[in-house]
Amino acid sequence: MKIYSADTWTLEELLEQVADAGRRSLIVPAADSRKAVLETFSEVLNFPEHDGINLDALNDSLHDFADSITDDGVLPVTVLWQVAAPFRGDRSFGIICEILQDAESYAGKDLAVTAVLL
Repeated sequence: MKIYSADTWTLEELLEQVADAGRRSLIVPAADSRKAVLETFSEVLNFPEHDGINLDALNDSLHDFADSITDDGVLPVTVLWQVAAPFRGDRSFGIICEILQDAESYAGKDLAVTAVLL
């Protein structure tokens, strides 16, 4: 997982880098609370509604997402997660980063995650 500051790289520049690398991109917009972040990931990555909105569901759903992109035969995916400044101080920020890193390792080259600190 890569972490960049929005002061260093704009979202447009990162999207261009992703495209130049031959990858698809998905943008997870910024949210200020753990619940809002989890809901946003669920919406953007189209997680099943029955999974719930919690850290365990994020972990399970990301692994399912990784399986689906590995098996779909199309371009690999880079998830660009915009991280709101207030959320970086939340204890769950580090936990979510660990979950994302685990999913990235699980998927191999098919999934990359970049956090963009706003």
